[in-house]
Amino acid sequence: MKIIKLTFLLLLVGGFTNAQTTSTEQIIFLTPQWQGERFDDGRPKVTDDILERMKGVSIEEAWGVLRNEGYHNQFEGGWEPLHDDVPIVGRALTVQYMPNRPDVSEQIKKKGREDGQIGNTNSWPIDMLQENDVYVADGFGKIVDGTLIGDNLGNSIYAKSKTGVVFNASSRDMAGLSEIEGFNAFVRGWHPSFLTEVMLLSINSPIRMGAATVLPGDIILAKREGVVFIPAHLAEKVVVTSEVVRLRDLFGIGRLKEGKYTPGQIDSKWTAEIEKDFSKWLKDHMDELPVPKEQIQELLKKRTW
Repeated sequence: MKIIKLTFLLLLVGGFTNAQTTSTEQIIFLTPQWQGERFDDGRPKVTDDILERMKGVSIEEAWGVLRNEGYHNQFEGGWEPLHDDVPIVGRALTVQYMPNRPDVSEQIKKKGREDGQIGNTNSWPIDMLQENDVYVADGFGKIVDGTLIGDNLGNSIYAKSKTGVVFNASSRDMAGLSEIEGFNAFVRGWHPSFLTEVMLLSINSPIRMGAATVLPGDIILAKREGVVFIPAHLAEKVVVTSEVVRLRDLFGIGRLKEGKYTPGQIDSKWTAEIEKDFSKWLKDHMDELPVPKEQIQELLKKRTW
């Protein structure tokens, strides 16, 4: 037991290298259930296909799957998004900010300069972003003087990631950010002030976003209702479950409009007759449904009706 504790302690102590960036070994240690490809920094690399299909998942569907898997602390609401109708989906690059403490802040800046970092510390994570990453930062809820980005950094973020940001802090330059087509920002507030008395503590470490725990590589699903932080190893399950629910809803609503079944039949456990009808409907409409054809074919293989 002492050896295990010592090993983990060494991972923690040794993890903050390269300007407070968590080590690859520690990220792998914290995400053992992910069995797929990883980035060089250790983050799980959920496929672009899953990310694209995740855009059709509702907040409620994702939340329900995670709850059923025992993950009860992955949703956070109370945001002030830049746009209500532009979802954010991508892989989390996590950042931890804290109230400034000069001795610690100077050490971090010194190490960053030695590692080749340039500019203010709030731009360092931006330099690390890859396409389909989401810059997720805990800025301890600071609004006044807690503006992590303005329109200049926002343009840089979108150029690299093609997504947006989720900040437990504020942003400035709402008008300028609104002009970046496809970009969105889920923040705690908007303020004209500049960032001050805030220091970067770590990059790609586990962070707390309100009531949620977020790990680097988690999949971000941000829509009008709020943000769900999906563990990478559950991303595909969330997508597939959502697609099945979507198909069953489309079938059920269609049959109700036709008058073929009663609401009581559709809203309760389906009979074998309805299940057979659903399978036939899937085959007949495979090319026109809002779910990839390959996924419908895979679903049909598993059905016994």
